Amino acid sequence: MITLAVDAMGGDAGLAITVPGAVDFLKQQSDVHLIMVGDEAAVRQALSSAGAPMDRITVCHAAQVVEMDEAPQSALKNKKESSMRIAINQVKEGNAQAAVSAGNTGALMATARFVLKTIPGIERPAIAKFLPSDSEHVTLALDLGANVDCTPEQLVQFAIIGSELVHALHPEKGSPRVALLNVGTEDIKGTDAVKQTFKLLSSSKLNFIGNIESNSVLYGEADVVVADGFVGNVMLKTIEGAVKFMSGAIRREFQSTLFNKFAAIAALPALKGLKGKLDPRKFNGAILLGLRGIVIKSHGGTDEVGFRYALEEAYHEAKSAGLAQIEQGVVGRFGSRQSRSRAGRNCCSNNGSLRLIYTGRLKLHNVQTACFYL
Repeated sequence: MITLAVDAMGGDAGLAITVPGAVDFLKQQSDVHLIMVGDEAAVRQALSSAGAPMDRITVCHAAQVVEMDEAPQSALKNKKESSMRIAINQVKEGNAQAAVSAGNTGALMATARFVLKTIPGIERPAIAKFLPSDSEHVTLALDLGANVDCTPEQLVQFAIIGSELVHALHPEKGSPRVALLNVGTEDIKGTDAVKQTFKLLSSSKLNFIGNIESNSVLYGEADVVVADGFVGNVMLKTIEGAVKFMSGAIRREFQSTLFNKFAAIAALPALKGLKGKLDPRKFNGAILLGLRGIVIKSHGGTDEVGFRYALEEAYHEAKSAGLAQIEQGVVGRFGSRQSRSRAGRNCCSNNGSLRLIYTGRLKLHNVQTACFYL
């Protein structure tokens, strides 16, 4: 039985979306138990109105709610009894395999990082999401907004955890193809940080295939696409906007004349198929990757269908036991070489050509150190 903790109060609409989405999700999956976290009286009333199967739901009271516009520091310091914090605590305490929230992204990231900590060797968690392609292939893109300014070493860490996740979920694919999002495919293009990251990835043991442009991301050319949170978020929002624009343009064109309306009837099966393939709600649910626990971020403005898909994402992540494999894979690249790190630290020359600082969690501080560990 998989148990998921749900921040029932999170998102733009809160209970009006999370409860119907949770009830629909339980109809689809029979081996799931939900911990609905929020104002107990309000949650129970919403569940009762939705006809929820209470034998598969536990209600956990939370006295506070993190507002959508609340500063992450404020939420972390002043909202220790919030539905978001308590839902994440369920994962920390072993009561749930994953937590799902449609709440404030910054607060969720800060809280999850504080409560669950990061995998050893990973400095910052990243927002990761599987994107569709023109075939059945999906591509994992990260970071999509958690870290707007990243060092080359952190981008390499994102590549590692992304590669490990794809390998854990799709071992039949072999070594995942990793690409670096850039303004061109040539290695001389991009910012200094991107060019430095290219060098690091090229010398790593990852299956790095080079740079990729944003217009190639949805064509299945890579299994993992790495970017900093600023660039990744702009790419994601551009894709979402383009899909909405195309859907609206097609609808308006078919409604423009009587002839086009008849043509729309004939094309209805194809249009339904296209709508289903491009429906952004089906890809709702981003992973806060790099944490020592599974946390899924749902879009705050989604509807009950989208929230159900976020729960589906959490369910599949929990059922795959991918987190354990990711931790093992990351430790295999970083933690298992602690003896070498100490040797490297001891043999460093005074000019710092190979400098490693170890403080209980491996941290990479320069190019040579990163290459040393990959």
